[in-house]
Amino acid sequence: MTRVFSGIQPSGNLHLGSLLGAVRNWVTGLGESDSLYCVVDLHALTLRPDPAALRSDTIRVAQALMACGLDPDQCTLFVQSHVPQHVELGWIMECTASFGELNRMVQFKDKSGRVEFVSAGLFTYPALQASDILLYDTDEVPVGADQRQHIELTRDLAIRFNNRYGDTFVVPQHVIPPTGARVMDLQNPTVKMSKSADAAAGTIELLEDLKSVEKKFKRAVTDSESDVRYDVEAKPGISNLLEILGGATGRKPADLANDYTQYGRLKVDAAEAVIELLRPIQQRFAELEGDPAETARLLSIGGEKAQAMAEKTMLRTRDALGLLPR
Repeated sequence: MTRVFSGIQPSGNLHLGSLLGAVRNWVTGLGESDSLYCVVDLHALTLRPDPAALRSDTIRVAQALMACGLDPDQCTLFVQSHVPQHVELGWIMECTASFGELNRMVQFKDKSGRVEFVSAGLFTYPALQASDILLYDTDEVPVGADQRQHIELTRDLAIRFNNRYGDTFVVPQHVIPPTGARVMDLQNPTVKMSKSADAAAGTIELLEDLKSVEKKFKRAVTDSESDVRYDVEAKPGISNLLEILGGATGRKPADLANDYTQYGRLKVDAAEAVIELLRPIQQRFAELEGDPAETARLLSIGGEKAQAMAEKTMLRTRDALGLLPR
């Protein structure tokens, strides 16, 4: 079966962009691939999180993923720090990447401009991300379009390592879902929907009160024209609503545009579709939230499975590099 891997940080709450851009695509692929999904808590350390918050957020994100449909019986769901091989291969990938490659990463430039303290880990974390993927002989990485540059770097590092030391790593492919891949802010539709506090008015959180969701769609930014068409450049607000509605219903945004002549109806339908999508997720999360110990147990089982797979890759890697066996 095709091996699939993807990860998500435990910082903040999952939002509609996370669901339509990545998580729902993960769920759809269950049973069709050998899937591994990871809460990447080590990546979260670049932002110096509060320890208690990191601990609770890690459990909370895992519960949200399960509420969305990631069944631990059908995939390997685990926490990054439970598998020490991530850090070991991360250092090897740092030694494989060049300074110039890491310096060109767009997300580093964006994130480093928004924090006072810029950790070295923020600069080098694409190497750790590459190790996350390469550890598991990953064939496909289903993530949003904004991660394309990181997957391309991972491919380059795998190919470079294989050319230097022999065939060691599978070279992964980046897979973007056909609809709902780019969910933008409802108040500023030229930027992606975000977890950040200053974007709260335009972000739909996965566990948000459904009345609040309805209100946010009513207030969504459109434009001064009256026609409904899918045109990201000229009509970003309307295109975003069509993209969201398409992601929630499985229809193409451009086709949906033919069904509408008014902005108001489009807002109402987008809100209703999203609410119906979120309602069962919130109900399932409420059930899981009451038993964090069971969530921790399931993550521990997933970590043991992941560690066994990761060690096989590291045995090949150490041997290729000439490191002495343990």
